[in-house]
Amino acid sequence: MIHVLAYYSFAKIEDPALEVKRHKQFFLDRDIKARIYISQDGINGQMSASVADSLAYQEWMHADPRFENVEFKIHEHPEHAFPKVIVKVRKQLVALDQSPDLADGGEHLSPALWKEMLETKGEETLLLDVRNDYEWEVGHFDGADLPRFKTFRQFPKWAQELKKQRDPKKTRVMMYCTGGIRCELYSVLLKKEGFEQVYQLDGGVIKYGQEVGSDHWKGKLFVFDDRMSVPISTDGKEEVISHCIHCGTLSDVYYNCANMRCNELFIGCSACAEKLYGCCSARCTEADHVRPHTKGERPKPFRKKHLL
Repeated sequence: MIHVLAYYSFAKIEDPALEVKRHKQFFLDRDIKARIYISQDGINGQMSASVADSLAYQEWMHADPRFENVEFKIHEHPEHAFPKVIVKVRKQLVALDQSPDLADGGEHLSPALWKEMLETKGEETLLLDVRNDYEWEVGHFDGADLPRFKTFRQFPKWAQELKKQRDPKKTRVMMYCTGGIRCELYSVLLKKEGFEQVYQLDGGVIKYGQEVGSDHWKGKLFVFDDRMSVPISTDGKEEVISHCIHCGTLSDVYYNCANMRCNELFIGCSACAEKLYGCCSARCTEADHVRPHTKGERPKPFRKKHLL
């Protein structure tokens, strides 16, 4: 059995490059694969590891005063969810081009309180999903709104426009994301624009599913690893709400377009994937560099061989 961990921590890291080296040294000779980004502002990590090495890493992190309060959200999986160890320095943990003061962010709601608020929300409540459209498509909270823009660097401008559409003093904003890190920053921006009632789901959808279940959630949860989409809970209430882009049949299977110059991430069904050779469109099937299509119920995200 493998542990799949998701975690983050905003903590002052004087030398991110040195922290990268520390992590890589710890991972030597351990059954760990990961994707971890470290900046001067903290760490944002995802990892798959044997149970023993997962526990060892958590203990190692909690022994460090900078990370003693890190909350690890853990799923069990039969195999590794990452192909290798990636630990890198990043200027920003979340692409925003700003450095908001987290103390000015929204109020954290436990999953239990979040569920309660969902069940009592009225017209003045805006349930806001701050994830990408391809994450939203496979699953989201019932009644949630998704901001429509290309990148989240546009969120500050979107927040300004929202103020023109919704009364910031009367509107109650309930904001959520996968693991919680994006809400930490985006909630600050909404508060800055004058929204007084801003709440964020503590621990994100992952923690909600683990502690409350799938009530009020539709579909599955997109995750940035080999699993691609997973049920948010083990309560057995799985459903599929997304559709194959070609034929419209229900599907929650992601493919990378086999056209090497496209590589678009899209949802498809096995029949259309076979018919179109794993491409996102008929046009891409005629491209010069099309990868061979390999049949499979849930293909893993494409990776260039020289990167493995």
